[in-house]
Amino acid sequence: MRRGAGRAAIASRPSKQPDRAAQEFPRAARLQRRSDFEAVYRSGRRRSSARFVIFYQTNGGPQSRFGSSVKKAVGNAVVRNRIRRRIREILRRNSSEIPSGWDLVIHPRRSVAQAAFAPLEAELLGLLRNLAG
Repeated sequence: MRRGAGRAAIASRPSKQPDRAAQEFPRAARLQRRSDFEAVYRSGRRRSSARFVIFYQTNGGPQSRFGSSVKKAVGNAVVRNRIRRRIREILRRNSSEIPSGWDLVIHPRRSVAQAAFAPLEAELLGLLRNLAG
């Protein structure tokens, strides 16, 4: 019977992914509690486009925090999770272009599931850039 490499050998192997920490969406940039979401819904404002509805309010902090809510009507769990990942990737890639100091909740519409990535990115960034206006 053949045994695999020991833990020390596995831990010392170089990672195949370049600097995973730099690619992640930081925890401090997420809305996590239900109370945070409800505060944005209750006292925030709303913007919408063909594929997204964004609820937002100022947070008085140095960076913006994001949350997303994908309804079951959009699709099954696989589709909803794919939409969440795409939104997170858009936010991660363009974090320098998004204004700071906002709490945002993003609601994608059903048409997001079939849309290509580039038009989604352009539409969501267009909404986010014009928050204060």
